[in-house]
Amino acid sequence: MLDKRLLNLPGIKKIMILLAGLAVLQALFIISQAISLSLAITGLWSGKNLSEITRWMLTFAIAFLGRQLIELARDRMLDKFAYSSAQKIRTTLLNKIFKLGPEVVQQFGTGNITTMTLDGIDQVENYIKLILSKVMNMMLIPWFILATIYVFDWESGVVLTLVFPLIIIFMIILGYAAKSKADNQYAKFTMLSNHFIDSLRGISVLKYFGLSKKYADSIYTTSEQFRKATMSTIRVAILSTFALDFFTTLSIAVVAVLLGLRLINEQILLFPALSILILTPEYFQPVRNFSSDYHATLDGKNAMTAIYQIIDNPGNISEPVKIDNWNANSQLSINQLDFNYQDSLGVKNVQLNLSGYQKVGIIGMSGSGKTTLINLLSGFFSPESSDIQIDKAKIDSFSQADWQKQLIYMPQTPYVFHKTIRENVAFYHPTASEDDVKQAIDAVGLTEFVEELPDHLDTVLGEGSRALSGGQAQRIALARALIDSGRKIMLFDEPTAHLDIETEIDLKEKMLPMMNQRLVFFATHRLHWMKDMDYILVMKHGELVEQGTFEQLQTNNGPFVELTNAMMGGEADV
Repeated sequence: MLDKRLLNLPGIKKIMILLAGLAVLQALFIISQAISLSLAITGLWSGKNLSEITRWMLTFAIAFLGRQLIELARDRMLDKFAYSSAQKIRTTLLNKIFKLGPEVVQQFGTGNITTMTLDGIDQVENYIKLILSKVMNMMLIPWFILATIYVFDWESGVVLTLVFPLIIIFMIILGYAAKSKADNQYAKFTMLSNHFIDSLRGISVLKYFGLSKKYADSIYTTSEQFRKATMSTIRVAILSTFALDFFTTLSIAVVAVLLGLRLINEQILLFPALSILILTPEYFQPVRNFSSDYHATLDGKNAMTAIYQIIDNPGNISEPVKIDNWNANSQLSINQLDFNYQDSLGVKNVQLNLSGYQKVGIIGMSGSGKTTLINLLSGFFSPESSDIQIDKAKIDSFSQADWQKQLIYMPQTPYVFHKTIRENVAFYHPTASEDDVKQAIDAVGLTEFVEELPDHLDTVLGEGSRALSGGQAQRIALARALIDSGRKIMLFDEPTAHLDIETEIDLKEKMLPMMNQRLVFFATHRLHWMKDMDYILVMKHGELVEQGTFEQLQTNNGPFVELTNAMMGGEADV
């Protein structure tokens, strides 16, 4: 139940030593409580005055107060440690996701990654807080109490010694059943998270094709599966708690009956019998406390296992190589580039030679490998086999810091942060001046739009604030790219795919000047862009089937012309 990874957390040894010390102190206070209370009761029973037992009542009060203070100190210490550890795990997780890139998101699912970094970390924090204290208490407190009971009466000690392992065995059996249910619940939760996020992201497309109701029914079905898995887990958790309470109560009753019979037969005195009777529930209390939060600790352990699957994922992180900044004399040579998804082809046998500043169009039908190639060029994906050289630097992947710091990347649907327009535009270049932001806004044709807003550049966007149309969001992304003139490599992954043709043509006029004096990779299925490209790559079924200038490809009358003829019905201006 105690995840071994917990033992590797920073500061865990100090915490464990402190918890052990507090557990021993708590056990001593519990024993002091029982003994002082028994002495007070037996004193009254024997006819002593209240003043004569005042010291025992005071001892009981001190022991009780000391026990509560220990619990308070332990809870505060664990709250602080669990919060700090959870934040470090979240930072490590996010850094790992950033290093591995979209490849890990694709592997585990967007919804799963999102819930993992939010709810999952909270579950891990709760797990750390619960498991450390409860395990330490269960390991130490019962044995101090049992030793005290043996001092008072060895027969009662034997009974409790025999009962305790039976309860532990029963807990283990029910624990395996609960773990199986919790694992199934977590799997359903992962499926629901991924399914919901994917459906939410594609809701506009689903509505366009009239499939939104069908997917709503699908989400309902998945959520019902999760609900049933959750209820099944809760049933096992309640059953295990009930069974443990039943057996511990039965054990206490057996000890009480045996003590009562021996008191009647004058085989034991009242003081030791009363002390044992008070200590017996405390003997089982750490186990009962552990069982009551077993389901919560299971959730936390499952979340921690899932998180460390990503943190411990070695990925395909390349050794860092020194790469010079791209300039007019730079050269890129790709002699081989292969990548496959788990269940489908990515790209294969890509061979390409480029130099200096030029606009490279990547054209092909949907599923031809355009996005995969962009993800490889950006370093988001790591190739299975490669032969790449940038100037004199040989690399096995574009996942290189010196390469990626030169990139400007613009996806199909750019993300608008829940920040002001100013902060959105300067997000990757926070030192930009207000004049720089205004120039970028003006260059993409948003000046009039911004001036009409009541707060102008300080208008907050997204998440219930000012909404943007698709074209406006694309312009914000373009301004964000334009403001950083130091980056000389641009990657566009169908940035106008979801725009109407009028908005696209307007944006095209803004985008083309931005591409000057840069190396640009522009993936699209819109043919009218190709006339403005210096070089064209034609993708089909994951292969680079043809490449050259627009005029060369027209003259060759090969795959590019075939693609043009196939797509001509959807686009007249080629």
